[in-house]
Amino acid sequence: MNNNIFPEGFISLDHLKQDHYTINAHFERGKNASGALIIQEANKWVEQARLRPAPKMLFDEFWFENELCVLFADTNVGKSILAVQIADSISKGIPIEGFRFTGKPMRVLYCDFELSDKQFELRYSEEKKSYRFSKRFFRAEINPDCELPEGVTDMEQYINISLEQLLSTKQSEVLIIDNLTYLRTGTEKASDALPLMKSLKSIKRKYNVSILVLAHTPKRDLTKPLTKNDLQGSKMLINFVDSCFAIGESNNESSQRYLKQIKVRNASVRYDTTNVVVTEIIKEDAMVRFQFIEYDYEFNHLKVRTEEEIQELDQQIVELKKSNPSLSYQMISEQLNTNKTRVMRVLKRADLS
Repeated sequence: MNNNIFPEGFISLDHLKQDHYTINAHFERGKNASGALIIQEANKWVEQARLRPAPKMLFDEFWFENELCVLFADTNVGKSILAVQIADSISKGIPIEGFRFTGKPMRVLYCDFELSDKQFELRYSEEKKSYRFSKRFFRAEINPDCELPEGVTDMEQYINISLEQLLSTKQSEVLIIDNLTYLRTGTEKASDALPLMKSLKSIKRKYNVSILVLAHTPKRDLTKPLTKNDLQGSKMLINFVDSCFAIGESNNESSQRYLKQIKVRNASVRYDTTNVVVTEIIKEDAMVRFQFIEYDYEFNHLKVRTEEEIQELDQQIVELKKSNPSLSYQMISEQLNTNKTRVMRVLKRADLS
């Protein structure tokens, strides 16, 4: 018998246990609530947490059940391809080859704000054959004919309202948002990111869903390792999410990508700069997907600057400082996508420090 296949509407014993523990814990905490705070003995917190089942892996150690997770990468690197592949895996209860999945088949709501229905169809078709997704996989896109209801101030607010309505009616356990800019347009500022993250965390708790949000990176230096600073609005977003991982472009082959953990809560960091997951984007059986290749050092996939490029960068540093002497080392490094130490060395050599 294949344990990965369950009938529609199936509720596992683990799921019922988790609901029981959650309800009981809320009841206990309610008795100990004091305004905005819940106060209990430390031992009580440990006892209650021990009764809850350990979170299941949705996509290896990159994303666990009940987490708010962010996946970020540059444009046209393959965020949507990987996100649909993850959604397909979760909805079928079958792991992606090379990655672990320890949950059960779940209903997934994929909010696609990137592709039209035709673009989606072309991506998952070849010749006269179309890829078959699970009936647990639901896709939503923007309604081009919608009008703002009375009392709703903008499209962002309307999308959030519609999102909650979909979650309540479809009873999805997993939500994937592609991408972040359609929920809030100004995520590079802390003031814009804060209400967005509060809204997503509220949705996560209210509907008991696991959330994956796709986000862009600003233009980055491909000679440097991926870090949290490459995520647009990084500081505020990283503080609020449970986990975060990124896709990097490999300098070895145009079709190769690598995956790297940026933030982890439910496990130790496994896929760091010394152990990234190297993959290749392929199309097989009408499905565009990431195919596992190996584990490797991130350094082996970074771009190497030529001597000519290094000299050009040094000249840009000098010219920028001359044109605007008030610029700090940090400001120059950010504008030219380099590090502050290099800026300092170059300007000292040019007697401009």
